[in-house]
Amino acid sequence: MTEKAGYAFHRPHPWHGLSPGEHAPEHVNVFVEMTPFDHVKYEIDKSTGFIHVDRPQRTTAQMPCLYGFIPQTYCAERVSALSPRSTRGDGDPIDICVVSERPINRAEITLNAWVVGGLQMVDGGEADDKIVAILDGDFVHGHIRDIHDLPTITIERIRHYFLTYKMKPGQTQPVTGVEPYGRDHALKVIEASIADYADHFGEAKRAAD
Repeated sequence: MTEKAGYAFHRPHPWHGLSPGEHAPEHVNVFVEMTPFDHVKYEIDKSTGFIHVDRPQRTTAQMPCLYGFIPQTYCAERVSALSPRSTRGDGDPIDICVVSERPINRAEITLNAWVVGGLQMVDGGEADDKIVAILDGDFVHGHIRDIHDLPTITIERIRHYFLTYKMKPGQTQPVTGVEPYGRDHALKVIEASIADYADHFGEAKRAAD
């Protein structure tokens, strides 16, 4: 909270204070944590809302698109139920990859995107789906509404990143699956994540506490 000329300004928490979007799950708000230019893994600090350095990238794996999360979503029981190989949700906001023809090199920004599909990823037994979306207004990809209409190499690069970004010499790869699914299933995952958020952080939950 800061004050200037008698006015108080407050930055909302990116996870809890922003909306998933008026037209979610089809058209969503996104908070960007990482760009394709980053060689360090950044993520939101859940308690403060600031961007936190999670770890330097061990390998040359580089995020091929914008990466962040949809506000007021949560990967818990309902999302895990849509991921048969998982035993639980990962307890984070739902992740989203945003494809943009124009390079965007700034993180900690918000944008609007059209959901076109996702990747069903399981990390250490936890559901860790990656929604795939197109930047609203993109002149090259803006007409696309399903992941299968994206260039094959785009999906290959996103899949390869998530299949390799946690690899360590001599250790078993914790990430499995990373299989693409279409828009219809992606919308169900987002709806489930919004419901999971309401279950764990919504008004009913706060009243019960």
